[in-house]
Amino acid sequence: MKKILVTGGAGYIGSHTTVELIQAGYEPVVIDNFIYSDGSLITGIEKITGKKVNFHKGDCRDKEFLVELFKTQGPIDGVIHFAALKSVGESVQKPLLYHQNNIESLLVLLEVMKQFNVRDFIFSSSCTVYGQPDHIPVNESAPFKRAESPYGATKQICERILEDSFVDGFRIVSLRYFNPIGAHKSSLIGEVQFGNPNNLVPYITQTAAGWRDKLTIFGGDYSTPDGTCLRDYIHVTDLSVAHLLALKFLDSRKEDTLYEAFNVGTGQGVSVLELVKGFTHATGVNVPYNIGARRPGDVEKVFADPKKANSVLGWNAKLSIEDALLDAWNWQKKLTK
Repeated sequence: MKKILVTGGAGYIGSHTTVELIQAGYEPVVIDNFIYSDGSLITGIEKITGKKVNFHKGDCRDKEFLVELFKTQGPIDGVIHFAALKSVGESVQKPLLYHQNNIESLLVLLEVMKQFNVRDFIFSSSCTVYGQPDHIPVNESAPFKRAESPYGATKQICERILEDSFVDGFRIVSLRYFNPIGAHKSSLIGEVQFGNPNNLVPYITQTAAGWRDKLTIFGGDYSTPDGTCLRDYIHVTDLSVAHLLALKFLDSRKEDTLYEAFNVGTGQGVSVLELVKGFTHATGVNVPYNIGARRPGDVEKVFADPKKANSVLGWNAKLSIEDALLDAWNWQKKLTK
């Protein structure tokens, strides 16, 4: 049973991946500082899997905490690094906070991994590294354009650090997520929100539930078919499975050092307005909305070319947008109760 350190494992994507790890026979060691989560998702993981989660509260920037964790929990076979500040909008308002947190946490973690000879590393990256790409669908060979937000810039910088560091004995996979949505089919874990949501679907579900009077769509004058931003929405469960396949990919490789990046998306572009209307179609619940001004930091249109992940990792998106929207709505109804 391989022991995998999961940073940010009490968060949205981290909790779903922890479920997949446990169900696949791994032993996750979860750490989180509860900036974007609380203990409720840990409880949900335990209910889904029937296993007690090996959880430790702490911050990846705290070297003493990490050293003690590696000493007491070792030997650790690999690390999946989710822990980061993640709001595009907030990053525009607080750029220094985002650079300090997201970059320092990676540097400290790599330093401690090297100290304990832990080589296998999976990084939670983002399609924001591409900026506004010249061509879509975008593949992994596309150059990084200037990031549209400080959040995207931190992901670009972190990937550059990883590209430089793999020669130092690391075997690294960067998974460039597109837009994860949905919740676990059990409705026991999902996207927890503190204050205003960072992502579109919680705004939709909260409006549908009556928590908000109206959904504001940021920008209706983009160069897209209906004027709203175009995205590649992927079910969070499908995204979680990609991390297991990335671990298996590293296990299968003989190299002492390597660095590979993979897009994790469906390859289908869906506009914000199409997603809102798709929610009503899937659930039968109307979502009142209006078109507002553009939001700083938003990319106009991007969706993935996932062929590399399909062929090399053996990963394919299996769940539909309708599945994701129904699961998100069931999660919202549980929160409302």
